[in-house]
Amino acid sequence: MQSANPIPPTALAADARLTPAYYVRAEGLGPYVTGLLAGCTSVFDIKAAMASDLDHGGEHLRDGQGVVENGALLQGEVIVQAGARIEAGAQVIGPVLICTGAVVAAGALVRDHSVIGRGCRIGFGAEITRSLLAGHVFMKHPCFIGDSVIGRRVNIGSFCSTTGLRCDRGPIAEPALEEITVNLDGQRIPTGQTKFGAVVGDEVALPAGTVLSPGTLIGPGTVVYPRDHIGGFLPAGSQVR
Repeated sequence: MQSANPIPPTALAADARLTPAYYVRAEGLGPYVTGLLAGCTSVFDIKAAMASDLDHGGEHLRDGQGVVENGALLQGEVIVQAGARIEAGAQVIGPVLICTGAVVAAGALVRDHSVIGRGCRIGFGAEITRSLLAGHVFMKHPCFIGDSVIGRRVNIGSFCSTTGLRCDRGPIAEPALEEITVNLDGQRIPTGQTKFGAVVGDEVALPAGTVLSPGTLIGPGTVVYPRDHIGGFLPAGSQVR
């Protein structure tokens, strides 16, 4: 049974399952993503820290100049590091950082306050907003990632989606008003955010058609068998059928 009231954040500081290091091994992800993860105490801090960095200039994020093909649609501040590529037919609405070696392919949509880490492949019909893709993430098919943190070498299957808003309290409001909480050991833990999708740890593959409830936490190495809906906390190395 869930507790009646969320646990205060100060009571959770020592819980390793809420730290970035539990989900993502930061080495080799480039100076910005490595520093971002190291500087956040909780996974709930990542989105705000990333948004602040992108909103305040971004000169420190530049690392050479990547390729933006003719026919790509860019709006706002879009930083494309050396070795990265945005293909003709892709749309990127800044502020956004595309890191070295990442490719945003034709038909992809990357929206504000997102970081696409080293070696990521974003394909036709994939949409990303307000999210960190740490590195070498494959989103090659139509799918949606919003308000989320995705670890290294994660594969997002066709028609997968995170969901970042509660829909059990009547009509949805924009801007959102209801804080998202996560469930850990039967306790409700506040995220401090009204939109929070999921944290997916390293080397997880989400089968086609998987939908993640708001506030889903999936530990690294978790094996997810085909199913339509996942929520809650899945420990590292677990199996979900």
